[in-house]
Amino acid sequence: MDLITLDFETYYDKAFSLKKLTTEEYVRDPRFEVIGVGVKVNSEVTEWGSGTHEQLSKYLQSFDWENSMLLCHNTMFDGAILGWCFGIHPRVYADTMCIARAIHGVEVSASLKAVSEKYGVGEKGTEVVNALGKRRVEFTAEELSRYGDYCINDVDLTFKLFMRMANNGKFPRLEMKLIDLTLRMFIQPVLDLNLELLEQHLTETRDRKEALLGAAGVTKEDLMSNAKFAEVLKSLGVEPPTKTSLTTGKEAFAFAKTDEGFLALAEHDNEQVQALVAARLGTKSTLEETRTQRFIDISKRGLLPVPVRYYAAHTGRWGGDDKINLQNLPSRGANGKKLKNSIIAPAGHTLIDADSAQIEARVLAWLAEQTELTKSFAKGEDVYVKMASHIYGVPEEKINKDQRFVGKTTILGAGYGMGAPKFAAQLKNFGFDMDIGEARRVIKVYRDTNGKINKLWRDAQRSLVGLTKNEKTELGVGGVLEVVPAETAIRLPSGLLLRYDDLEFEQFDENVEFTYKTRKGRTRIYGGKVIENVCQAVARCIIGEQMLKIAKKYRVVLTVHDSVVCCVRDEEVDEAQAYIEQCMRWKPDWAKGLPINCESGTGKSYGECG
Repeated sequence: MDLITLDFETYYDKAFSLKKLTTEEYVRDPRFEVIGVGVKVNSEVTEWGSGTHEQLSKYLQSFDWENSMLLCHNTMFDGAILGWCFGIHPRVYADTMCIARAIHGVEVSASLKAVSEKYGVGEKGTEVVNALGKRRVEFTAEELSRYGDYCINDVDLTFKLFMRMANNGKFPRLEMKLIDLTLRMFIQPVLDLNLELLEQHLTETRDRKEALLGAAGVTKEDLMSNAKFAEVLKSLGVEPPTKTSLTTGKEAFAFAKTDEGFLALAEHDNEQVQALVAARLGTKSTLEETRTQRFIDISKRGLLPVPVRYYAAHTGRWGGDDKINLQNLPSRGANGKKLKNSIIAPAGHTLIDADSAQIEARVLAWLAEQTELTKSFAKGEDVYVKMASHIYGVPEEKINKDQRFVGKTTILGAGYGMGAPKFAAQLKNFGFDMDIGEARRVIKVYRDTNGKINKLWRDAQRSLVGLTKNEKTELGVGGVLEVVPAETAIRLPSGLLLRYDDLEFEQFDENVEFTYKTRKGRTRIYGGKVIENVCQAVARCIIGEQMLKIAKKYRVVLTVHDSVVCCVRDEEVDEAQAYIEQCMRWKPDWAKGLPINCESGTGKSYGECG
């Protein structure tokens, strides 16, 4: 198989660029134009080609794409151009930006400039700035030649980085396959959008927002006064986010447009909260309005390219991209499933959504060797009822709905060292009031019942100590995780590292506080948080392998958290659903004894699947 490294140079101006538009908007826009392309076949000399669309098309079609791997730095962009504009789809997609994120983590830049500097393979040029606002025919021969040299340099940098980071098995083979699978979701779209449903939803959402603000009787003074705005949020059952003031050192409300806790409320399940936050921020649209309008615009341009970012999170999980976060489409409330229902299968096809059931809680019990809980999962017992029985001292058969809910929240929330105040706040966000004394009792019951999970937190804390002292420590069920002091990281079953770069600690009396370096500054880390990271990362390793098994037979079109969505022909639904569930219950050899289960649903729309 040939390796074809490629880079497109395209028209842009102050109003029309990837800084202003999404990748999908930019490439599908009538203003879009390819100025030229740099191409390198294997290790041959890189070529620069420029010309009309027809000339470039003829040139690009001359390569044997059916037997080639396409390599770019940001293949979502270049691969989309190759596919959408020239109808070319290579055998395999690869991406040095994706590889860099996986190897070096998401807390450092994966730009071509930054990664090239890190590896010392050369410097990225600046000629692109001279192309601002210039169509191909407006370049002089000399200018076009310089632009070609700039493009050739980018191609050569990308090729050199691939040789350094991934050639000869340096990068896990399964991860290369996952990069390819992820890129195909965007570059080769399958899903469609229901325009009529989206336009109806947009009208209803705007009308409802105005009605909600009117019904709340909120004045401008209420919106701008921190104290009054906090009271409005509390009246809606929302605990106002807080932060430590840099000027006073005291606790203050976190209502600034840069405060993450406040911005998170813009995505709250209660759309009245969304509307209030939007009004406070001075924006005209809620998240639901903005996203619905974006879906409408996409539907008018074509199929839905699914923008899922490979290795988006610290733990390696996928995330949203291209200003469409499909990872958090609402399923409850007034907007519940409206956007999900608008995502539809093509004619003659059905969607299957398979969700890995309670995978993090299962991984935690297995990793900690919490035998009784692991066996309960394996037997298919209701672990939420069993937890509630311990909490309330009531036989399992007498546990009521509210008690089971507390048991569920405890199992899913207390496994990473959560304290009583946070536990009580979490329950309150779900509309369940519990005083702090009762919350402390519940947390104590959980910890007393799951002693080996407590031990796992302590082992993780010792691992942090070991990482700072360059000492190897044990963590979790034998052989699955490797603590790597030389990298201040934990090696995952995938072979990739869960990194804690520049890990430091400070001693406060008898307590030690660890922090590591992130894009947003130093972030606190402790044993329970390490275990949360590890469980999410291990779950991601498993789901990644399951997704690859599914993809051998059926088209994977989306992954959201712990679920995989496939598109199959109508006549294959029953057979496909059985196969997909079988894959989602499969586990790798290294996960022996881990009880995995799943549930799935089918539908003509994404929303109908669950």
